[in-house]
Amino acid sequence: MSNNQFPGESRAPFDVKGVRGLLVPVEKAVGMVIPHDITEIVAGEKKGPAFKKGHVIGNEDVERLKDLGKYHIYVLDLDPEMIHENQAGEIIAKTACGDGVETDGKVSEGKVVFRASVDGLFRVDRDRLLQFNMLGDVMLATLHDNSVVAAGEQVAAGRAIPLVLPRATMDKASDILQQAAGLLRVQPFIIRKAAIVVTGREIHEGRIEDAFGPVMSKKLARYGVDVISVEKVPDDISMISDKIVDAITSGAELVICTGGMSVDPDDVTRVAIERAGAEDITYGSPVLPGAMFLISYIGDLPVVGIPACGMYFKNTVFDLVLPRLLAGQRVGRKEIARLGHGGLCIGCKECRFPVCPFGKE
Repeated sequence: MSNNQFPGESRAPFDVKGVRGLLVPVEKAVGMVIPHDITEIVAGEKKGPAFKKGHVIGNEDVERLKDLGKYHIYVLDLDPEMIHENQAGEIIAKTACGDGVETDGKVSEGKVVFRASVDGLFRVDRDRLLQFNMLGDVMLATLHDNSVVAAGEQVAAGRAIPLVLPRATMDKASDILQQAAGLLRVQPFIIRKAAIVVTGREIHEGRIEDAFGPVMSKKLARYGVDVISVEKVPDDISMISDKIVDAITSGAELVICTGGMSVDPDDVTRVAIERAGAEDITYGSPVLPGAMFLISYIGDLPVVGIPACGMYFKNTVFDLVLPRLLAGQRVGRKEIARLGHGGLCIGCKECRFPVCPFGKE
C-alpha cells in the first residue's frame, strides 16, 4: 500500500484479527473514500447510513463525522482469508432465498431484507436457521414459521455482524443455506373452492338460525376462497356423508363440516366423515378453543370437523390449521400435537390475532 494514497501525514497502521489498514484522522481524510457505511441513529426517529460506502469526504463532512463519533477514517487492507460485510450480505441474499421469497438486491452495512413475492404461508427451516445463527458472525431473524404473509411483506432480515469476518465462516454459512435448499420460502395458497356442511336437526328444520355457515364463509373469504355450497343437514350419518361426497363431486377442494363433534349419541358427524371415505383421521387437538377438532383426508382432499366452539369463539384451532391446508400442507397427528405449545387462547378483551402468542410454536 503506497503512502500517496492517503492525504495528510498523520496515519497509524492497525492489524486486528486479520483486518489491516491505516487509521487517518478525519481532518486529514478530506478527499478519501469512505470504506463502509457510517450509521446515524436518532433515538425514536431513525437509524440508517449518514454516509454511504464510496462517499468522497469533503471539508463540509468533517464536523458531521465527528458528531457521529467518527474521529478517524480507516482504509482496509483485508487478509485474503477475510471477507467484507457487504460481500457476506450478498452471499446470504443469494443462498437463503427459496420459492416465493425475494430481495431487492441491495446490501447496506452487510444487511439484506427478504420479502414475500406471493401471498401465502411463510416457511422457514428452523433447524438450519439455528445452525446458521450458531456461527456467530452472521445472523438471520425471521417471522414465525407458518405465518400468513402478503406479497411485498418483509419475512426476514439477515446480516454480517462484524465489518469483516473470516471467509471460512461464510463458507460454512453458505453450505448450511444451500443444504436447506431454500431456507426461506412462501407456499402460495392453492385451494380456491370450499364447501360447508352444517349439521344439526334444529338448524335443518329452521328452529334456530345457522350461525356456522356465515362464520366459516367469512374466514374463507379472507383467503380468497370461494364457498361453492352451504348445506344444512340433520344429524343423520347417511345424509351427512352424502353431502360430503356431493360437495367433492361438485368441485370442492376443501370440505368443512360443522357441529356434531362431541360425544353425545346424536353427535354423528365424525362417523359420517369416515363413512364418506375419509382416512388419516385425527380427532382431538391440544388447542383451546378446539379440543374436539377433526381433520381427515379423502385422497388428498382435506375434510375437517369443527366443534361448536367455532361458532362463538373468534379464533380456534381451525384458524391455525386453515392457512396450512390452503397452502397444500398435509396436517396430521404430529402437526396437530405440536400446536399444544402456544395453543392456549387467553381471550383478550381486544383480540389482535394473529399478532399474539396464540398458535405461535
